[in-house]
Amino acid sequence: MFEIKGLDQLNKTLSELGKVTDELEGELGTIQFDAESAESIELAIVEMENMVDKKFENYASNPVAIDMADGIKAAYRQMIIDKASEARIQADSEENKNGR
Repeated sequence: MFEIKGLDQLNKTLSELGKVTDELEGELGTIQFDAESAESIELAIVEMENMVDKKFENYASNPVAIDMADGIKAAYRQMIIDKASEARIQADSEENKNGR
């Protein structure tokens, strides 16, 4: 006969993940930045990371939730960088159309 240990912890981990997933439904927040300003972009990334950290603050002892938060922050960080790049390209395109 053998005994499996750790199921209580696994159940707690999964329960917490369900709760945090529910909390992530909807809008996380709104972030604005100046696509021409590296400082503004960096501040937007920090603001977004703080929003994510706030959502996950009750799950800091859950390693799976921590990994999930890190993944979300990485995805949103890249999204902010991509949006800034797109905005700069569009602004440059508009300037070229207007003969500047």
